Amino acid sequence: MDLQAFFTMSYGLYVVSSVFDGKQNGCIVNTVTQVTAEPPKVSVAVHKQNLTAELIEKSGVFNAVPLTEDATMQMIGLFGFREGRGMEKYANIPFDTDSNGICYPTQSAAALFSCKVIDRLDLDTHLLFVGETVEARRLSDLPVMTYAYYHAVKKGKTPPKASSYIPISK
Repeated sequence: MDLQAFFTMSYGLYVVSSVFDGKQNGCIVNTVTQVTAEPPKVSVAVHKQNLTAELIEKSGVFNAVPLTEDATMQMIGLFGFREGRGMEKYANIPFDTDSNGICYPTQSAAALFSCKVIDRLDLDTHLLFVGETVEARRLSDLPVMTYAYYHAVKKGKTPPKASSYIPISK
C-alpha cells in the first residue's frame, strides 16, 4: 500500500482546545471536518495520549480554530509539539474564551467553532469526536493554512501523534 497517497488529501491546520476543572489545553490537528449543515456538526480526531483528548472526554465540549497562513512556527510548535500536562499553553499568547468557557487563540485565527460532543468513536490511536456546533464566527479574512502549505512553505514536520503521521521506514 502506498501510504504517500494519503498526502494528496486536503487538510487544514487547526488548534483544537477544551477545558475541564479549570485546566485549559489545546493541540494542533489537521482533522476537523464539517459533517452536516443542519444542524451544523463537525468532527475532530485527537490522539488518545493528548491532554486535549482527555479534557474533551471529561467535559464534553471542544472548540476548533482554523489557523491563517500568517501563523508563526512558534505558535504551531506551542500547540503541536509541546505537552500540555506540564505547562499552560495559553499563558503567554493572545486569547479569548468561547461560550463554553474554552480558551482559543485570537492571533492567526480564521474562525471559531465551539461544539458540544454528541458522539465519540474509538479509532485505536485516536478518538473521533462529533460535536454539534453551538457557536461559530469568522475572525479573519486572511487565507487559511492548509496542511500542504504548512509542509511546503513553512517547512513544517508531522509530529508522531498526528493522525497523518507515517513513520520513516528504514
